[in-house]
Amino acid sequence: MTTPPESLSRKKTALKSWLFDQALPIWWNTGADHVRGGVHEKLGQDGVPTNDNRRTRVAARQVYAYALAKRMGYIGETDAMIRHGLNWLSGPAATKDGLVAAVLTPDGEILKADFDFYDHAFALLAYASAFHVNPQNKTFEQKALLIRDRLLSTYKHPVRGFEESSPRSLPLKTNPHMHMFEASLAWIEAGGDQTWYNIAAEIAELCLDKFLHPQTGALREYFDGDWDPVEGEMGRIIEPGHQFEWAWLLIRWARISGDNRFIAPARRLIEIAEDYGTDHTRNVTIFELWDDFSPKDEKARLWSQTERMKAYVALLSITTSPLERAQLNEKLEAAIDGLGLFLKTKVPGLYLDRINPDGTLVDEPAPASTLYHIICAIDEVLRA
Repeated sequence: MTTPPESLSRKKTALKSWLFDQALPIWWNTGADHVRGGVHEKLGQDGVPTNDNRRTRVAARQVYAYALAKRMGYIGETDAMIRHGLNWLSGPAATKDGLVAAVLTPDGEILKADFDFYDHAFALLAYASAFHVNPQNKTFEQKALLIRDRLLSTYKHPVRGFEESSPRSLPLKTNPHMHMFEASLAWIEAGGDQTWYNIAAEIAELCLDKFLHPQTGALREYFDGDWDPVEGEMGRIIEPGHQFEWAWLLIRWARISGDNRFIAPARRLIEIAEDYGTDHTRNVTIFELWDDFSPKDEKARLWSQTERMKAYVALLSITTSPLERAQLNEKLEAAIDGLGLFLKTKVPGLYLDRINPDGTLVDEPAPASTLYHIICAIDEVLRA
């Protein structure tokens, strides 16, 4: 492996310092609700929590974030946040059938108990993350298996993948499948059983066979009950951030499975997201394209920048060409700089979530859910 450019090394150091010294402390000290339990949905740019209703996926993401921080060598508080988040998942958010409710009030009253595939994928990721750093605690695995087996018995699509609800509701979506894929990979890496591998393999094949456009290679978002793209504008939507994110997962799966069929599609997804889905004047990946790669929504969300970073780290992990490595390092630096635009806040450790098409930042509360994206990207960059 060639030595990274000095500027990239400096950027890595700055990212780690921001994460360890500023972000992780504030999202535990202030972002966790130490009175009512759970985590605050957002922190205002003054550092004061908002009083929004709470999505269960956010507590699950914070469990992931602090478990990953522990693996990264962070010496601040991690175990308390892991317990804190899991207590919410297995306490106020838990339903009688062993699943989790999607939305609760700050006081823990369930507002939305209907099944949400997306939230359960993140609950599984949370338990995998906790188990990875505390493998002697079999309760984490038991709770995850209860959720997983219920998904398989009740919410399985008759051909491949999963339903959004039971009885069925449409459209079917690729996004929760992406996070179920991610959770399954996390369980494989944490020592989970063969069923996790089987789920990951099925979703990976479903992505290649159905999610990706057969002519362009782009990833579609919304499908009918037979896994055909929905008609009309919804079926034409492309999210560049998801192109990067799926590419990262597919390359990760190729390494785990030893199946290199997933490499070329992943490269194509990155190419689309970089060439058509990234505004190189602002140096940000935009929110949405149409399927002809023309812009649909040119605002930029923070999370898309982190997926851009992860995608280039994934490519760096498989290249053997010194020339390509140098090119990828340059693109990774640009992606890090794109993320940096969102981290310039008055209160250190917070971030802004959106940049308008004209380049202005939107002054609004920082969503707790975004820390999951940021810490994963920084961990990938530090290990590159």
